[in-house]
This record gives sequence, C-alpha cells and structure tokens, in this order.
Amino acid sequence: MALLDIIVAPDPRLKRKAEAVTAVDSATKKLMADMLDTMYEAPGIGLAAPQVGVLKRVIVVDAARDEDPPRPLKMANPKILWASEEVKEYEEGCLSLPEEYDMVKRPERVRVRYLDENNAAQEIEADGLLAVVIQHEMDHLEGVLFVDHISSLKRNMILRRLTKQKKFGKRPAAAE
Repeated sequence: MALLDIIVAPDPRLKRKAEAVTAVDSATKKLMADMLDTMYEAPGIGLAAPQVGVLKRVIVVDAARDEDPPRPLKMANPKILWASEEVKEYEEGCLSLPEEYDMVKRPERVRVRYLDENNAAQEIEADGLLAVVIQHEMDHLEGVLFVDHISSLKRNMILRRLTKQKKFGKRPAAAE
C-alpha cells in the first residue's frame, strides 16, 4: 500500500466539504487501505480523505488501545443517525495540526450508518473514544477542524504557530 501525504493546517483544502461516494469501488477501497496505512504510520487513530487531499466522504478509524488487537473501521458516507444528549469533554489532537491539543465537548455516544470497504451498508453504535474519533473525522468531511470547536483566541494561537512552523520548514511529529 502507498503512504499518503497528510495536509497540515492552515491549508484551505482542509476547509472544503467532501463529496459523497456513489459506491465503494476498487479505487475507493484502495484509498481506504492507503489511508489506514498512512494513519498507522503517522501514528494516529483516525484519518479523513480531505486530510490527504481527496474530497470524498471517506474516513478510517481505529481506537483500539496499544495492548489490544487492531480494530480498523473503513467508512464511506458516514452519517450520524443519533447522538446522545450526554456530552463528554476529551482532549483532541489531529494529524493535520501536529502537536496541538485542546479539550472538545462532543456527544458521548453516536449511532452511525456507513458503507464499508465491500460497499455494504453498516450501522454501529459507538461510545467513548471511538465516538469521539468518528465525530472528529466526520467533521473533516464538512471542512471543520477540532480547533473550530474551541475559543477563537486559542484557535488563532494554534494556527499562527503552525503557519510559523510551515514558513520556517519545521515539521513536528503528528498525533491524532
């Protein structure tokens, strides 16, 4: 599989909305596999197609802990069918915002419908970290970054730091 380049903010491509996948064909299946390899290599626990320059509604996630076997999910056209009223705050990071973290509030549980890598409709209910990762990656499909959920002061500080790092050619290690 091929490792893909991850776009680092600020970059206008990260603010664009992704288009629906008509069907999970061989090209989409390969994209999913390449994204999963890229995510693991980064290392991260989620990656959305817009982060690798592809404006398609495709995400991959694996919220398994290091001691657990991998549990990758490959999702095309994910759609939240239900979200709990209970909200929880988690510290989030992003492969497109390397070494930047902040607290974000999201629904504790979600039910999601999607197409898997075999073009079969699936539905899962996720809670805890998996729910957070799915929601975070789905935000990317709408051109939304986790920093869009925090104060403008903090967001601007983070984006200025990343702009400076890009300008001077510094590329910190990433984690999502």
